[in-house]
Amino acid sequence: MEAYAAVLLWAIPGFFVLVVFEIAYGHFTKKQTYTLMDTLASLSSGMTNVIKDVLGLALVLISYPFVLKHLHLLELEASVVTYTVAFICIDFASYWIHRLNHKVNIFWNQHIIHHSSEEFNLACALRQSISNLVGFGALFLIPAALLGVPTEVIMILSPLHLFAQFWYHTRHIGKLGILEYILVTPSQHRVHHAINPIYIDKNLAAIFCVWDRLFGTFQEELDSEPPVYGTLKPVQSWNPVWINFQHFWILLRDAWYTKKALDKVRIWLMPTGWRPKDVAERFPLKLRTAATIQKYNPEYSSNWKKIALFHFISLVYLLLFLLAEFENLSTGFQISYGLLLMLSIFGFTALMDFHSWAPLFEISRGLVGLMFLAYPQNQFVAESNPIAFGLMGVYGIVTVGIGFWAKNQSPKRSLVLN
Repeated sequence: MEAYAAVLLWAIPGFFVLVVFEIAYGHFTKKQTYTLMDTLASLSSGMTNVIKDVLGLALVLISYPFVLKHLHLLELEASVVTYTVAFICIDFASYWIHRLNHKVNIFWNQHIIHHSSEEFNLACALRQSISNLVGFGALFLIPAALLGVPTEVIMILSPLHLFAQFWYHTRHIGKLGILEYILVTPSQHRVHHAINPIYIDKNLAAIFCVWDRLFGTFQEELDSEPPVYGTLKPVQSWNPVWINFQHFWILLRDAWYTKKALDKVRIWLMPTGWRPKDVAERFPLKLRTAATIQKYNPEYSSNWKKIALFHFISLVYLLLFLLAEFENLSTGFQISYGLLLMLSIFGFTALMDFHSWAPLFEISRGLVGLMFLAYPQNQFVAESNPIAFGLMGVYGIVTVGIGFWAKNQSPKRSLVLN
């Protein structure tokens, strides 16, 4: 995890720079594809995914080393050919995992966050899951294991394969000629993120579009059908933690209230969107179409926008501190600090959603953060990095103050599933 944290310490600023560049390009060309809160929600979602991954918060049911040990027919040495074969195998596995995420109810829950933005830009590429808490992806790497691709090759290429999917989340690049027959392009991925009926569940490949063409999921972007982005059931929230588990709670509620025992079990593995008839009638969901979409867009005063930016900038700094000092921190500090960051992202985005309980949550969160700093075992931070320690304290105090201010300012709203 230390090596991954070190990579992310450089990758995160790089992603942010590219997002800023796209914002500037949209501004000067008068083709802006960003809004403030949607952007902060996307970047905050990326932060939650980073926290979850560096802390290793997942249960791996089956690992690639295990599959390799028991299934390999060959033993490949690390070489250009091996890396090429491994990359193709990873891309093949990615296609089928992605297809599973779209087609099966329970797996859609761990992918919905990536489709939750109603915009399409580089920032929304960073909307990555924290609800994929059970790892079984190695099953889709059986072709690599049969060929004897070494574990270290898979470990090196997997994050590079993920990072290589960042660039095509943009509306500023048109069709790319012959490359449209080889690679996944911005045009193809715009189709994938759209809720237009003709585009739903199309273009599932990650790098090579040949998989879509082979397995019948390819769809060209049509001039007559401009993509409309988001999800059929709008998430209506900036909160990445809530979005990550929103579909799960709907499934859990339906499984609890449906009368048939079989439906309580099969709902999890049925096609995405399937619901038992009795709960569908009792708890109707408000779905939308590309023609009826109304974007989630609460109105904010300048003070609310400043608060959102304050929280986001502070949390970026606090996350970079975790990544920079990761190898020097105890496991207990890593986990508790990481979970506090996760709660902080949950809290400030809930505040920006105007939930009635959010101000009190923020006051409590700020106080917990200050108590965390005061804990004797954490005083080493004050000694090793007094600037970071001081900024953490300031952030906690200001968070409490914002909570008290917001109690009398925000409209009242409740979490809803429908």
